[in-house]
Amino acid sequence: MGAVPYDGGVTFRVWAPFADAVAVMGTFNGWTQDTHPLAAEEGGKWSLDVPEAQPGHEYKFVIRRGEETLLKNDPYAREIDQTTNNAVIRHPDFDWGDDTFELPPQNELVVYELHVGTFNPKPGETGGHFAEVARKLPYLKNLGVNAIELMPPNEFPTERSWGYNPTYPFAAERMYGGPNGLKKLIKAAHEHGIGVIVDVVYNHFGPQDLDLWRFDGWSENNLGGIYFYNDARATTPWGDNRPDYGRAEVRQYIRDNALMWLEEYRADGLRFDMTVFIRTVNGRDGDPLDELPEGWSLLQWVNEEVARLPRRRITIAEDMQKNEWLVKATGAGGAGFGAQWGSGFIHPVRLAVIVPEDANRDMEAVRHALGVLYDGDAFKRVIYSESHDEVSNGRARIPQEIAPSDPASYFPRKRSTLAAGLVFTALGIPMLFQGQEFLEDEWFRDDRPLDWRKADLYKGVTRLYRDLIALRRNLSGTTRGLIGSGLNVHHVNNADKLIAFHRWYDGGAKDDVVVVANFSAQTFHDYAVGVPAPGLWKVRFNSDAKEYSPDFGSEATLDTEGTEGEKDGMGHGALVNLGPYSLVILSQD
Repeated sequence: MGAVPYDGGVTFRVWAPFADAVAVMGTFNGWTQDTHPLAAEEGGKWSLDVPEAQPGHEYKFVIRRGEETLLKNDPYAREIDQTTNNAVIRHPDFDWGDDTFELPPQNELVVYELHVGTFNPKPGETGGHFAEVARKLPYLKNLGVNAIELMPPNEFPTERSWGYNPTYPFAAERMYGGPNGLKKLIKAAHEHGIGVIVDVVYNHFGPQDLDLWRFDGWSENNLGGIYFYNDARATTPWGDNRPDYGRAEVRQYIRDNALMWLEEYRADGLRFDMTVFIRTVNGRDGDPLDELPEGWSLLQWVNEEVARLPRRRITIAEDMQKNEWLVKATGAGGAGFGAQWGSGFIHPVRLAVIVPEDANRDMEAVRHALGVLYDGDAFKRVIYSESHDEVSNGRARIPQEIAPSDPASYFPRKRSTLAAGLVFTALGIPMLFQGQEFLEDEWFRDDRPLDWRKADLYKGVTRLYRDLIALRRNLSGTTRGLIGSGLNVHHVNNADKLIAFHRWYDGGAKDDVVVVANFSAQTFHDYAVGVPAPGLWKVRFNSDAKEYSPDFGSEATLDTEGTEGEKDGMGHGALVNLGPYSLVILSQD
């Protein structure tokens, strides 16, 4: 489908089942509307080989239905010219060199979500580019992340956007650098050992400037035509623009789009936006009257297609309903996603650090958040304390929520990093949102670039994140338990607001990890918690260390000895010092 170059020309193919005639015009024929008529094929498709056309030429389809003539861009267009708003013929070839990158296993992933337009724009420019993201890859590698998640890089209609209003789903945003710019970014990321996950939007298209709307002139009930439902199922939170998941050509369109990012662009995964509005009409999880069975079967089909690809890929659902059937295998009736965003983690953990009074912090809610399993798998959920959804539309970054007038002060730094400590020690795939690691404040919006000066101003906090990530990935070989599936929350003190838990892979030295977290402003001396073995337990991380900030370090936290005697259901206990709002990670040599 679309404009497909071959040796000696270009084949144009388009789906327009209610058209009476279709032609293609472009720079190859002086933009004449009748020079190149397409021939009708089965299933409402039209096609033509045009020897005069070649990559780089601009084009549009001329669609006639009755007395109406529509000039439409190709739904499969790989590029849209920003100046003319015409589709551009692109050849998929790209020099990938010796790229053999493969995404790490899910238990070793650390994801960094970013928005190309605001991540690293050049001084004086209104928006960022793929190339500027690529320039920060050494920084991201040094931070320790091994996957970046790009908010949607497809064409959107406005000068700036989050990307969740796709107008041309197959076209990489020209303002960001277009198709080659994105391919160069992915190639460079792979060279740095970093995978790329692309956000895709299939719960709606548009709504603005949408050539898919009434593409061939047909519609019912004053709705969207062939690409959309034309009844009550059309309605979404973003307009009456839900794709028709029951129509074979629309299903193929979405499937082809998903595979394009993974095959043509060599992306390593896809994150599906708000799948609850693909599988239901109104987002009522568990209501049989609200279900969209054809949406569910579409998700299954796409995930089965992805699973057949030769390299390891991951598909992630943003569903936010805690429904584990999203990540169950399709053979068992599940949707087949590799993971889903963990709403059961973000909300209780965020609340536990934002709420002003210590007395209102709920350790039982935190305990439950640490160990939620989907389909019995520790790594089928993505956990985070900030994401683009959680720090926008009236909700600010955690430091700003804690102290609106002084988000870089002591308590915002302490409590935001305490939340981060849980992100990297709980069960799940940890994810950061851009700038979180250097205390970016306010809230996310598409016209406010990251303030990279803070990366130097708060370099101690950035180091804290780097140390956490290194321990989470077991880079020193002493915290293997953090990539394991074992979790036992063995100590919950809701009165004093402390919690401790044990993580393990197989268990034993350099594997067993004990995490102790203090959610209060108190300092604790010789606080007793259970440990799984006797001997010396070394402090691998203390978020209260002065190296992270000069005003941290109110209490020295030293290596401690595991001694005989039952404690917290374990055979041994150890004494730990804890500063205010601090998290300590212990393991043995």
